[in-house]
Amino acid sequence: MNKQPVVYMLSSKRNGTLYIGVTSDLVKRVWEHKNDIIEGFTKRYCVHILVWFERHESMESAIMKEKQLKGWRRKWKLELIESVNPDWMDLYQTIV
Repeated sequence: MNKQPVVYMLSSKRNGTLYIGVTSDLVKRVWEHKNDIIEGFTKRYCVHILVWFERHESMESAIMKEKQLKGWRRKWKLELIESVNPDWMDLYQTIV
């Protein structure tokens, strides 16, 4: 899983505040969010639960998907999460 472009979504709770990001090291990046290492949105709003992610072949395609998702309606984002993670489980343990 390390060093592969990934788009991911974090949530504060089920149907809570959402954050969409892109990284080349998902384990490290989610750990940083969970431990409030970096100042910003996820720290301020306690957005620490990994609820969805998608691997990509290139960083360019991951960034394109991130931008696309950020333009989506909230309802569509919730439907995407629930299509693969209906219980809103924290997927972090599945990637470490």
